[in-house]
Formats: sequence, structure tokens, C-alpha cells
Amino acid sequence: MIRLSIPVRQALAKLTLPVLIAAAFVLMLLGKADTVLAERARMALADALAPLFGVLAEPLGAVRAAADGIGELFTLHEENARLRAENERLRQWQTVALALDAENASLKANLHWIPDPPASYVTARVVADAGGVYARAVLLSTGPGTRIAKGQVALDDRGLVGRVTELGARSARVLLITDMNSRIPVILESSRAHAIVAGTDGPRPRLMYWPEGQMPAEGERVVTSAEANAFPAGLPVGTVHVAGGNVVEIVPAARLNRLEIVRIFDYGLHGIAPPEGQPARLQAADRRH
Repeated sequence: MIRLSIPVRQALAKLTLPVLIAAAFVLMLLGKADTVLAERARMALADALAPLFGVLAEPLGAVRAAADGIGELFTLHEENARLRAENERLRQWQTVALALDAENASLKANLHWIPDPPASYVTARVVADAGGVYARAVLLSTGPGTRIAKGQVALDDRGLVGRVTELGARSARVLLITDMNSRIPVILESSRAHAIVAGTDGPRPRLMYWPEGQMPAEGERVVTSAEANAFPAGLPVGTVHVAGGNVVEIVPAARLNRLEIVRIFDYGLHGIAPPEGQPARLQAADRRH
């Protein structure tokens, strides 16, 4: 082993920093002078290190996958606990529902209840949301020969969408419950109070004309009323939301902002529009007599 004297070591230590600076300066000059050479050198280094990176990536990927699996196990544990609690609540509601169903069947038998006739319906696809003369309406593609009449009720898989207001040979326009021209008689499901749901041209219609002293409760379900022979009773309209200034709004049950498929029901009601071929003035005269 070569032993260097103290002065030599001190001299070498003093030269280290200037040598590194000079080498960096030379490399910078080479990089500026020949960018192609520098790029080739970088790519050669990358090519040489790529297999090493590939070998290191495999265990790192396995470690990352194991960590993700452990995280998913904790998530699954929490999800299973939530689902167990939800299933327990559903079992309780199932017991209540079965008891109410049996009681309802018994009461109907004792009262000789005559059930409403089943409603016929057709299914149509929403092809446009252009309102035409209305601000909130959708256009349906119905095809030729489809039996649809003005005033029939439109629903999606969750609740009331609106009613048919215009008909063509291959299309129909449905006025949504959020349009300013829409007025729907409803019942508050808990208090059984009658009211009117009026459109505002916004995303949520408003609840109006409920009985004095019966303030609607937050989250209370709202369903259609059979008054005026316009809608059948019990169709889900939405839930109550009390906004600022005690303005009572309705959060629609139907997904009005994402309508794709709509069912048009014929309940045999003619309170919204007169039957085809019978003018409105004649129908009004019939009601007076």
C-alpha cells in the first residue's frame, strides 16, 4: 500500500474541486458542441441501464401489488361491515313490509276492494331535449302507428317525468315536471296533505298551496294525487327539500337530467287533455251535465 505524505495529500485535496469543475466545464462544452454525440451517449447509457431497470421493476411491482392488495383487504373489510349493517336494516324492513302486505290484503278482502285496471304502456327513446315552445321538455321517437295520446303520463324507472303535450307521426314531446307550465296535484305521503307541484324552469320544482299549519317535512315523499282526473294516485314525484327562506322545493325522483328511455302510460284519464276527436268545449259541456 502506497503511503502519501501529508503535503501530497493536502495538494491532492486542493486539486479535487478544481478538477471536477474543469471536467464539468469540458462536458458542457462537449454537449454544446455536439448535441448528437451527447444524445447518443445518453441513449447508450439508457440502453445499458434499461435491463437493470427492468430487473428492479419486477420486485418493485410485486411489492406495490402486495401493498395494493393489503389496502383492498382493509377496504373490503369496511365494505363487508357496511353491507352487513345494510342487510340487517333490509331484513327489518322486509318484516315490516310483509306484515303490512298481509294487513293490506286482509283489509282489501274485507272491504271488497276493486283494484284499478292495469295500465298499458309503450316505451320510447329520448332523441332530443329541445324544448320547442317549452323550456323543459324532451322529444321522443315513437315510430308510426304507436298509440300515444296527449295527456298520457311519462315515467322513467324511478318516478314521474311529465306528460305528453304534442304528437307527430313519428315523435312525441313530453313536458317535464320542472317546466314552468307544469302543475301537478300531489299528496305528502306522511301528513297526507294535498298540494301542487309547480315547475320553475329550474332543476327543482316548488311545492305550493299546502294546508296552513302543515309545513312539509324535510325528506318527505311526494306522490301524485288523483284529483282532477289528471294523474293516477301514488306515482312517485320526489322528496321535499326546504331551501333558504322556507322555500319548499321538490327533488325529482326521476333522473330528468339523464333521460334515455321513457315509458308512456295510458291510465285512461282525460283530465289533462280531451280525448282525440272531442273538442275541449264539448268535454266541458259534458261535465256540466
